[in-house]
Amino acid sequence: MPSAQAEPLLRELHTSLGLRKRPEDVAQSVLDLHAAGGVVLSPSSLAALDKAAAHSLRRLWHGYTSLREDFARPVGAQRQLGRAAALFASVPELPDGAGDDPERIEAVIRRAGEEIGRTYGQNDFGLDRLDRAERAAAGLGELSKRQYNKRFRLLRRMEAKLARLLHEQRRREVTMTGKSAFAHTLPYEPFAADPHTAAFVAYTTARGGMRSVFTNGPQRRVHDEIAEALFQELRDAPERTRWEVVAHVRPTAEVLAQVSDEDLTRLLVRWNRFLRQVADMLEHAWNRHPLERGTMIVRRGDDSSTWNQAAQAWNTARAHWFALLTALGEDAVLDRVCPGKVPRLMAADVAHWHRRSGGGLHPDTLVWSELPLPWEVLRGERECPRSLVEQVCARHRVDPVASTWTAPRPDVTEAAPFRRTPELVHGVVVEDPLTASALRSAGVFSGRQKRAAAEEWT
Repeated sequence: MPSAQAEPLLRELHTSLGLRKRPEDVAQSVLDLHAAGGVVLSPSSLAALDKAAAHSLRRLWHGYTSLREDFARPVGAQRQLGRAAALFASVPELPDGAGDDPERIEAVIRRAGEEIGRTYGQNDFGLDRLDRAERAAAGLGELSKRQYNKRFRLLRRMEAKLARLLHEQRRREVTMTGKSAFAHTLPYEPFAADPHTAAFVAYTTARGGMRSVFTNGPQRRVHDEIAEALFQELRDAPERTRWEVVAHVRPTAEVLAQVSDEDLTRLLVRWNRFLRQVADMLEHAWNRHPLERGTMIVRRGDDSSTWNQAAQAWNTARAHWFALLTALGEDAVLDRVCPGKVPRLMAADVAHWHRRSGGGLHPDTLVWSELPLPWEVLRGERECPRSLVEQVCARHRVDPVASTWTAPRPDVTEAAPFRRTPELVHGVVVEDPLTASALRSAGVFSGRQKRAAAEEWT
């Protein structure tokens, strides 16, 4: 059990799993945990953490970042629930949190619908409303047509709001999982059972949650020198480490070899279910506006945000799925079903930047364009065995193993150097948070018309 001084810090680290904290600030929290006696770290780990924490908000003179420290949350139905409580006698006043709970919202819609003789799902304003005789038969004779229509419209809007809320909550879940895998789903007890494990998982999750930078090169790797130092603490005491917790964020062969088959299977089932959910999201985005598969450059009408969030989640889930199959000795499954990676959509200006700097179309895009679509593969509508993927990779001179088309990601052999988290405005690096806030509020780098107030900044 953690000490009285350490437990609040462990809970702070656990809360950070569902947020978007800067790695520097998580590093400072780990140092605070060490100072409180909650975890004993080696001098090399302390030096690495101090290197990152030197740029934490607590140590910076302005103590401020323009970046949101949370993933965008959908707007709940608090306002609609308040209106329903005013119009329907059977609906009580509910706390604010109820507006984010789809089950409670649906229960209110159903209960309120009973008051006016409406069945859940009856949303056609022309066909599903009761006429005067039907209202009288339902005991609503004292309710005027205007008041009845007001209540009917509210419930119809609430059902539409509920559908949007469910969609946005799923999208937020997909975004978080794409960034930091299943870290945000970890319960507190296993997370905090070993503080060394908690420190590594929290810092790795913060690194995974970092925003993409507008660049024509690779993005930052998650596993940097601070993560490596914390991981070495786990290597030094494998009997103490909660490897099944580490596997939620780092599914390397080294980690998975320490996890029981039961825990591996449980994780595999979860990732398999998540793959299917993301495949449905990708298919929905595709059906709304099919993409240019040959280039994956954004065209007018493409929902690039939804596609890129789902693509990142798919690739994260696929990497974990491949690693778990291999760890369980079941990678023969890939001989029959080997769904491909999904590339993100690229802005036309970034594609032009690639060409101007001597680059070109990434070979993975060519492989993707010739393979069956992922949702078709998972539903069994089209076959995509490992042999087919190997053939397509060979045609485009891509190593199917090294590029992870047919095998798990290799274990990281070298940690990336630490670099402080930049202030970003739509992916563009800005010098300081105050300037970033001004540029963002003015619409700079957003692709939209800038307000006049932005001219002095540009």
